[in-house]
Amino acid sequence: MELTLKIMDADGFVLASATGQDETFLVYRQSYREGDCVVVEASEPGHIFLALDSASQPGPVYMKECDYCLAVPFGDKRKPYSPNAFSGDMHRLSVRSARPDEIAQRRNLALNPWDDHANRTLFPHARANVETRGEAVFAARNAIDGEKANDDHGFWPYTSWGINRDPEAALTVEFGRPVRIDEIVFYLRADFPHDSWWEKASVTFSNGRTCSFPLVKSGAAQGFSIEPCIVEWVELHGLIKAEDGSPFPALTQIEIWGTEVPMAGDRNVAVVAVEGEAEHA
Repeated sequence: MELTLKIMDADGFVLASATGQDETFLVYRQSYREGDCVVVEASEPGHIFLALDSASQPGPVYMKECDYCLAVPFGDKRKPYSPNAFSGDMHRLSVRSARPDEIAQRRNLALNPWDDHANRTLFPHARANVETRGEAVFAARNAIDGEKANDDHGFWPYTSWGINRDPEAALTVEFGRPVRIDEIVFYLRADFPHDSWWEKASVTFSNGRTCSFPLVKSGAAQGFSIEPCIVEWVELHGLIKAEDGSPFPALTQIEIWGTEVPMAGDRNVAVVAVEGEAEHA
């Protein structure tokens, strides 16, 4: 797989670029300006390990198409990232193709630190029908960015998906290809007593089945095994808030564990919750 990294300005002029076979690095020796974009190009769709800033470790993502562009964040849009990210006048970007053994490993398939609203290429991708006040620190992408600190809110690393007190709030995680999943893990935001929590959450799978999961007041991981099934997306909804004084339940992170599907198999595998951990809605 041929891989290219680029820095482009608002006019589409290439400020810096690097190309390699299966792996490449780009060092950009200038400060970013508003309108700049970081671009990843691949000769074919596939799995890559990507780090668009040295403040982040390379993580596995799936490129469904052959190019991805992230607008360098400024102002409010930078708040979900480390204060060291995209700052200063020396930037190191890296990308490499994933090895077959890395692709085959069971892992959190919902992890993508580089997701954003405009993303339609780099998966997984999170989207929601509501985000608190439209602020970046409460955006859907925060639920899959890998940041799990959850005893505060409103700034990095305490990013979360905020539902703006909407009982109809729903979050969808798209994988961009069929994947086999077997476990879902929730990290509720736990800035108590500012925060409330959900006592129940439902998840609908792309194969049409729905499971409901009981949740408790805790900042710890709350994991639920499910019968392995092949899906292309999952939707979190049916969030039942606890009867307490706070109107602010929120989700810090959702992890969806499983493996890749070598070939698209039966996508209509039934989803059956493990007895005692979840029930069909």
